[in-house]
Amino acid sequence: MDYSLLVNAPLFKGLSVTEIENILKDVFHHTKKFGSGALVVQSGDEVRSFMIVIKGVVKGEMVDYSGRIIKIEDIAAPGALAPAFLFGDKNRYPVNISVVSDSEILMIPKSGFLKLLMNSGTILTNFLNMISNRSQFLSEKIRFLSFKTIKGKLAQFILQRAGNDISAITLEMTQNELADFFGVARPSVARALGEMEDDGMIEARGKNIRILDKVNLAKLKAD
Repeated sequence: MDYSLLVNAPLFKGLSVTEIENILKDVFHHTKKFGSGALVVQSGDEVRSFMIVIKGVVKGEMVDYSGRIIKIEDIAAPGALAPAFLFGDKNRYPVNISVVSDSEILMIPKSGFLKLLMNSGTILTNFLNMISNRSQFLSEKIRFLSFKTIKGKLAQFILQRAGNDISAITLEMTQNELADFFGVARPSVARALGEMEDDGMIEARGKNIRILDKVNLAKLKAD
């Protein structure tokens, strides 16, 4: 395989192509190709390998009891699939992972991955950072899902990114991506932003949001 594809992978941060190739030579690993729309893993499947997307894009989705599909995130190369679930008593995939665009995935069985962690302090540190970052992401996701209204979700999203001293932000997501992140329909996001603008709380120009009334914006989180 082309080991240069792994240079920017979080697991191999700080390592050269030659170092990555030499490290992986000591453990069994292989790659597998998936076509667009293919199911990579299903929610509830046991996590048996550490997997990295080396080409293409996949997505994680969760289905609730009503059958509604909630998109968790897109994972583009060189992102990893459920790294925090490789170990633990309940090491099963929490979401369905399917292919957005033709993809190739590197798979390192759990036993080989353990060997990597024991042999390389750099990879061990990178892996711990990955788990911490993933935990923080999921905590944020749960917090947004806990808000009852779309306005509350948007208010939290805007204020969190603005911080205490910033009155304007540039959204890193499109309205479609925000809708997927919140688990709602896109028209609902557009309508909520429009109502918040009509109420004088924000001024929205494309992805640029200017906060006009931070006090009332913060009150939406409690609605």
